Amino acid sequence: MMIALTLVDSGIELSIGCAIIGLLVALYLISTILRSSPGNERMREIAGAVEEGAKAYLSRQIWTISVIAVLIFLILFFFKDHPTAYGFVIGAVCSLAAGYIGMRIAVLANTRTAEAARHSRHGALRVAFNGGAVTGLLVVVLALLSVGLYYLIALRVMSPDKAISSLVGLALGSSLISVFARLGGGIYTKAADVGADLVGKIESNLDEDDPRNPATIADNVGDNVGDCAGMAADVFETYAVSLIGAILVGWLTLKDVPAAVIYPFVLGGISILTAIFGILFVRLSKASPSNVLMGAVACSGFVSAILFWPATQLLFPTPIKI
Repeated sequence: MMIALTLVDSGIELSIGCAIIGLLVALYLISTILRSSPGNERMREIAGAVEEGAKAYLSRQIWTISVIAVLIFLILFFFKDHPTAYGFVIGAVCSLAAGYIGMRIAVLANTRTAEAARHSRHGALRVAFNGGAVTGLLVVVLALLSVGLYYLIALRVMSPDKAISSLVGLALGSSLISVFARLGGGIYTKAADVGADLVGKIESNLDEDDPRNPATIADNVGDNVGDCAGMAADVFETYAVSLIGAILVGWLTLKDVPAAVIYPFVLGGISILTAIFGILFVRLSKASPSNVLMGAVACSGFVSAILFWPATQLLFPTPIKI
């Protein structure tokens, strides 16, 4: 009974604590990637060209998005309400941060994965997986932190009704960045891909990834800004909007049951811990890469199933009539 009361009273704080743990793990994974060998001079030169192109694209994209974001912020600030406008800014900044950091780590992990593959496939798997795990953790950590902290602060300065309704602004901010990052990055990478195919394969009889094909760098830049930065912002938006949607459903359908609003936060915090178990499984397993990845998914799912059940029973000890 005491644990149930703790979850109801401090469930959001506990989920934020889990998010902080996930952030620390992500920082540790970043340090392991940076400690890995970046390869020889030629590999670093190619990686530097890709990194320069990705930075140039994102800098231009950030400038364009910022102009539109300021206009939307002013509209919300003057014609909606101030909390929703502030939530919009928080959502946009966190979504952009998730995409940008994910892209930077992907660029750094690329050449290190290639270097590790020269020695062992397990070493290459770990470097590549660590790079992806950083992006995955940062997406859910930033989403849970932004929604949780914003909601706790909002509860101190306004009524619960207004605090929950203002979360819509945060969802809108994350959606704005997602649209530009995912669609813009996707258009860029497809344009570069088609260019590499037309010029390289048709005109010069060069393979798409042939280093003699000038479009190869642009193609790889597009892969990083579209499939890494764009995907990270898109997943952040999906996670944040889903979390806020679950909170709204709980509030609107079970307004007299505080656990209904806390429940999505608790599940999110548990999921971060189970994701860390999956990362540990990849680092410790010696099986083939495909079996390791499938085993990590099974491990995370199994631990989640174990922890979700008692958390649900503690928050909802008796059946609820809607």
